[in-house]
Amino acid sequence: MSDRSTNLPDTPPAFATPSAPVVAGEKRLPWLRIVFGVVVAVVALALPYLNDPSTNQIFCQVMYLALAAMGLNLLTGYNGQISLGHGAFFGVGAFTTAILVVDHGWMIEATFPVAALLAALVGVAVGFPALRVKGLYLALITLGLAVLFPLVVKKFVHGSGGVALLKPKRSQVSSVVDFWADDIYRYYVCLAILVVLFILAWNLVRGRMGRAMIAVRDQEVAASTVGIGVANVKVWSFALSAAYAGLAGALSVYIDRTADATNPIVYFQRSIEFLIAVVIGGAATIGGPLLGAMLLVAIRRRTEGTEAMAPALLGGALILVIYVLPDGIVGGLRRLSTWIRGRTSGGAPPPDGAPEPVAPAPAPSPT
Repeated sequence: MSDRSTNLPDTPPAFATPSAPVVAGEKRLPWLRIVFGVVVAVVALALPYLNDPSTNQIFCQVMYLALAAMGLNLLTGYNGQISLGHGAFFGVGAFTTAILVVDHGWMIEATFPVAALLAALVGVAVGFPALRVKGLYLALITLGLAVLFPLVVKKFVHGSGGVALLKPKRSQVSSVVDFWADDIYRYYVCLAILVVLFILAWNLVRGRMGRAMIAVRDQEVAASTVGIGVANVKVWSFALSAAYAGLAGALSVYIDRTADATNPIVYFQRSIEFLIAVVIGGAATIGGPLLGAMLLVAIRRRTEGTEAMAPALLGGALILVIYVLPDGIVGGLRRLSTWIRGRTSGGAPPPDGAPEPVAPAPAPSPT
């Protein structure tokens, strides 16, 4: 009598062949990411030595705008609360730093945590009333905050000439490291803060708090039924988002040496810029605010001296991105990457979560 088991294949082809390309791709991908990260880090560290002080100032402006946009992204992109008032939080941070430096002689780096904390407290004060409204009503309330902020500052802050304008001296924002020029030192300070807070945001949205924020955004009622404190999540999201914007405002004084509330709509314009940076770069993404800030500053530089053109170009860029890339630049890059992987692997990849087709095992041969 023959042994029937000898006629069965040792390894079914369905489990041996199809999985090989996937495993190879998974092994290659981390190495590609590591190499890309190393290249980006080297370029970022070398940039200030390869450019003049005015260009380094532009890089710093990109970084503090990206920081403010990331704050708005945490609130609007991940938590679903629409805010048009982040310019006010930005202004709170800017004037906190300016007042402490100009009027009280603080070292400017020491004012950064104070500016972030004070902006976070204002965010909590706004977050509690915002629990009763949502959507367009919340957007209108925060819009009023951005419009009222310069009027409040004009009433209580009086700089040189009696206007709401504070300008730290050049010596108050100079380098504290002897072998670094002022512009290089400021660049590295902004870069260090940007990297730390972007890593913090990256870890936050992948942790328990981030999952709660996304659950509240997607289905608030369902989130509350599974034990998520919706009110706490919303208020903490406002506080954290405002802290990011306040720290960005403090960095703006550090880079531009100005805290200005003489223009009644300046902080409303800031709020719109932050929102544009989030939408263009990609809401609910980590890299989106940085890409959006880069495009924002590039348009500013191209339209310098023609103030009427900047809003038109920003509006045109926003319409174009929404039409062509509804999920922003980062979303477009992700779809392009998926398409390339599908082409190189010989076909379109299966949908996320879909099992790969399995060929039927051959029937045992008769004895």
